[in-house]
Amino acid sequence: MGYRRFVALGDSCAEGLADPHPSGGFYRGWADFVAGRLAEDEPGFRYANLAVRGRRLDQIHAEQTEAASKLQPDLIALFGGGNDVMSRGWDARTVARRVDTAIRACTEFAPSVVTFTLSDISHRMPMGHRMRPRITALNDAVREASVSYGATLVDLWPDHAAHDSRYFGPDRLHLSEQGHRRLAGHVLGKLGVAHDPAWLEPLPGSAGRPCLRDDLRWLTREVLPVAFSRFRNRLVGRQPGDGFLPKRPDLLPVLEETRSWAPELA
Repeated sequence: MGYRRFVALGDSCAEGLADPHPSGGFYRGWADFVAGRLAEDEPGFRYANLAVRGRRLDQIHAEQTEAASKLQPDLIALFGGGNDVMSRGWDARTVARRVDTAIRACTEFAPSVVTFTLSDISHRMPMGHRMRPRITALNDAVREASVSYGATLVDLWPDHAAHDSRYFGPDRLHLSEQGHRRLAGHVLGKLGVAHDPAWLEPLPGSAGRPCLRDDLRWLTREVLPVAFSRFRNRLVGRQPGDGFLPKRPDLLPVLEETRSWAPELA
């Protein structure tokens, strides 16, 4: 039996940042690719995306879970935790409780729930050596909660693509189009749904190592503006993601131009 009502929850990665839709106006991302493929099997398929950039797991649960339950999905995909890892005042036990709460809540109303660990992005982040233990702790909590509540886990930690810069956008953090397609391939594979095998094939050639000029450009254009914005938000009591709304709050049909499935492979 195919899925008919798919809802994505989470943060900027679930929203699709760094993968602008070719028509402009909004971001696309892995959840859109998954929805496009699932729609091929179900004429009445509907898809909603409640993700909001900048949100931590506790905010995802508080702001998105109840709204998702009202949509009565038969498939939920929950991608979060990156903002918890990068937040001030990190506490592993607190984040583990957030993970447990969010995953448990989703499994209480959706028969199928997909969860995700984070890939090892520490080598591309400022002070990355401090982030790696946090990512490891988050991933351990996700794995444990996924087993406890019967969620389907997409484990991205061992994926070698994390070391290929072409899978990531200019900020070296959010996924590029190729990265989002690869993640969609992982999700569909876990769901037992056939998909374009090219999505999981290694990219040809080599990305090469960034030069000093690339690193300086990345620092001035990507890292420093974000750091300044976070500092300014703290001064005024503003949370990352405030003022942003979900890109797709209602269950809607998948438009033909958003589908990326190759029919000849069906």
